[in-house]
Amino acid sequence: MRTEMDPGEVVVFALVLVIIVVSLLSNVLVLVCFLYSPEIRKQAPGLFSLNLTFCNLLLTVANMPLTLAALVGRAQPGGDALCQAAGFLETFLSTNSMLSMAALSIDRWVAVVFPLRYHSKVRHKDAALVLGYTWAHSASFSMAAAGLSFLGYQRLYASCTLAHPKAGGRTQFVVFTLFFHSFTFLLSFVVLCVTYLKVLKVARFHCRRIDVITMQTLVLLVDIHPSVRQRCLEEQRRRRQRATRKISTFIGTFMLCFAPYVITRMVELFPWVPISPHWGAISKCLAYSKAACDPFVYSLLRHQYRKTCADIVNRLLKRRSLNAAARGFESQGSSIPRVE
Repeated sequence: MRTEMDPGEVVVFALVLVIIVVSLLSNVLVLVCFLYSPEIRKQAPGLFSLNLTFCNLLLTVANMPLTLAALVGRAQPGGDALCQAAGFLETFLSTNSMLSMAALSIDRWVAVVFPLRYHSKVRHKDAALVLGYTWAHSASFSMAAAGLSFLGYQRLYASCTLAHPKAGGRTQFVVFTLFFHSFTFLLSFVVLCVTYLKVLKVARFHCRRIDVITMQTLVLLVDIHPSVRQRCLEEQRRRRQRATRKISTFIGTFMLCFAPYVITRMVELFPWVPISPHWGAISKCLAYSKAACDPFVYSLLRHQYRKTCADIVNRLLKRRSLNAAARGFESQGSSIPRVE
């Protein structure tokens, strides 16, 4: 029996390893920013981001290493009990993370469409209720899969996940898989499209109003320098493109990461359609990569998180310089308290 990894498996192994490192560092950084900044904590969307970060971190430390072990050993990692527990966790976390993204999109829609009533409509209590639904939704599918014995090692994806029952129950598995992906991936995708497209529509409407005011101002300022006029027009164009780019990033990363895996799971229901093991593992890698993308898409690229990261770095550098100065004074016979 061949035990060495072929080049395709080596590539998949390297991809999963990179995803683990990036996901771990970026999600921990989001968690540190949340704990450090009172401004982030007091906002209701921070709870959605925290829940998404929690799901990504747990998926990174609990499920991804098992996939690495399966790629190296070319077999199920650990016993059946461990694999079923990992499959339960993966089903729960993947469902929870998708619904958290949908919740974030609804929050953005409310903030843009009802800006004056946003703080009264979306409070920490409301966010907690939405998160309660995401947990109940995720737990129900996970427990149903465990109760129907649909959890186990799936060699095609080199991971412990939803798997065909060993004896009978194929029709039940097909029905469950269709319902599961319809009420997780498809539901989240529809919510993302509806809410973000409405956000884009409102954003473009506001941009057009600003553009009309800007053009009227430029017409009145007949003596304005051509370079200033050109910069104003360029800023209008960048503002329109920025809104479209953000919406495209939210929806595009969701589809790029999850759609190949979900489509492969659908094709898998037809046993006469061959699926390459390499493609199955790659589609799983793409699904895992969402855990590494989310911190940047939803948190770290936002101004508030960038400012918090800069404050943390400046504080660490200041503490380091003060401690270095304290050591210098101590070496000269003086003593000042160190900064802790």
